[in-house]
Amino acid sequence: MIGRAAWNLYILAKALTHPVAFGTAGAVFDDQGRVLLVLHRYMPGWQLPGGGVDRRETPAMAVRRELSEEVGLTGGSAEFFGLYSAPAGIANHVVTLFRVTGAAIAFRPSLEISAIQFVDPRRPPPGCTGATLRRLAELAGTAPVSPWW
Repeated sequence: MIGRAAWNLYILAKALTHPVAFGTAGAVFDDQGRVLLVLHRYMPGWQLPGGGVDRRETPAMAVRRELSEEVGLTGGSAEFFGLYSAPAGIANHVVTLFRVTGAAIAFRPSLEISAIQFVDPRRPPPGCTGATLRRLAELAGTAPVSPWW
């Protein structure tokens, strides 16, 4: 039987050699079926809002916190849509996506987000990232849900 110290050493070695970043994103739908996109100040391209999942936080809690911080989201319901994986430097980035409906947005530009827009997921605007285009197609039902972000 492996001892606690050996197990902790194994977990540390695994974390250092196989790091994982855990994130979440929200596809916020308005009453016209449009999806909210954000423009970050530090990354190019229109994207779905979201961010990291903190320690002792569930993905559902994290998506609500991130959307509140980024776009002033209140209310509504968040339903799990998909789980994705993507390389992120030496880490593996795991991302949960939630479909958010019935929420209110009170956006103000910040140090992180410069602009937002609601878009028809079947007609994405120019300047969307590749991952955003793939998620919009999945959400519109014009592409199967992929495991890759």
